[in-house]
Amino acid sequence: MAAYEKQGESDEWYTPPYIFDALGLLFDMDIACPANGPPHTPCIKWVSPLQNGLFTDWEGLVWMNAPFGHQRHKRIWLRRFFDHGNGIALVPDRTSAPWFQEFAPLADAICWVSPKVKFVKPDGTTGDSPGTGTALLASGRLSVAALARSGLGIVTPRALAA
Repeated sequence: MAAYEKQGESDEWYTPPYIFDALGLLFDMDIACPANGPPHTPCIKWVSPLQNGLFTDWEGLVWMNAPFGHQRHKRIWLRRFFDHGNGIALVPDRTSAPWFQEFAPLADAICWVSPKVKFVKPDGTTGDSPGTGTALLASGRLSVAALARSGLGIVTPRALAA
């Protein structure tokens, strides 16, 4: 699920396949996957909302495009992500937000995705350009290497991000 929501609309916005193609990784888990998909996420195991990724044991390399409503939710998911320490998290690049300033320095690298990501709707169509950009937060060597070779945008390693 994606980090973007408009008043009265669904917050289910899926990561487009080109992001995964560029990363070139097979993730062990998608820890916040919608119940019915998306079929293009390269993962061995998907954790649906019914299974609640916050209370599931995480294994290996994780992909996280969590439901980011209120900043309290962002903090809960990101705390769990960085405690796990191995994966890539997709977040809105709201650099002045307190939650972003709290967690971005914990990333081993940040990819500032350009251009703005047009997410996929549950019906398979592509949505409009969101009002904010997207950042990919890497935790662990494999994730950092994937961001560095992805070509998705400028990559800032921890030494420069902190």
